[in-house]
Amino acid sequence: VEPNATIREIGLMFHKLYPRWYPARQSIKLDPKGKSLRDEEILQHLPVGTTATLYFKDLGPQIGWTTVFLIEYTGPLFIYFLFYFRMPFVYGLDERFTSSPHPVVNLACICHSFHYIKRLIETIFVHRFSHGTMPLRNIVKNCLYYWGFAAWLAYYINHPLYTPPSYGKKQINFAVIMFLLCEAGNFSIHVALSDLRRNGSKIRKIPYPTKNPFTWLFFFVSCPNYTYEVGTWISFTIMTQCVPVGLFTLLCFIQMTIWAKDKHCTYLREFKDYPSLRMPIIPFLL
Repeated sequence: VEPNATIREIGLMFHKLYPRWYPARQSIKLDPKGKSLRDEEILQHLPVGTTATLYFKDLGPQIGWTTVFLIEYTGPLFIYFLFYFRMPFVYGLDERFTSSPHPVVNLACICHSFHYIKRLIETIFVHRFSHGTMPLRNIVKNCLYYWGFAAWLAYYINHPLYTPPSYGKKQINFAVIMFLLCEAGNFSIHVALSDLRRNGSKIRKIPYPTKNPFTWLFFFVSCPNYTYEVGTWISFTIMTQCVPVGLFTLLCFIQMTIWAKDKHCTYLREFKDYPSLRMPIIPFLL
């Protein structure tokens, strides 16, 4: 290959020789135990001499991220309705198709549906993915997580014996306002991140606040989309006062903190002028 060849071009050449391993399945490395090289990296800029040995690893069958998110988010949307409408096989024949006497149950269904409909809309019209695919085997694990928790929390929120929050309308109204603000913030951050790659570029850039007040959280954290996402589920927990929702929120916080820390470290490694005031997910703390 030519010295100015990119890793992507080398991957395409490899694909021509071995059609089974299309570029998305390829992991090309300089060292068998090292990190995968990025598509845009140029051979002559790598720490190699006039000859180089590259190592290939098969990542397995791949599935596009758009398809992944559509599958993950469509499931909870429809699973929740099975419990909300109290299908006969859920709570028994005596409770089938009966509505809950508590208005918060209807409100919770609206908020839960709104959240996942928003996610589907973002997947189709907003998100731009730096990596186009993920391993097909991961889709089962992801669906079990999202679909399973959706069924668990929906079962208790829509249960005939469900009791409303302790502080009544005040608690519910506070939670709804918090929920809507966090949803608006999350959407605003996703749009801002999408605008960084509007021309289809995969080059990573530092995200900065815009004129939209919801993006001002970028002054303090690297991943405000995760901050708002956790806030959304905290508000849903307050609204429903339901233990399974609280456990789901806790797991979301742990997972998103891990993702935020990884992304924060990547920013620090790639950008010498990265804002020093920012924390991964919680301003001034974490």
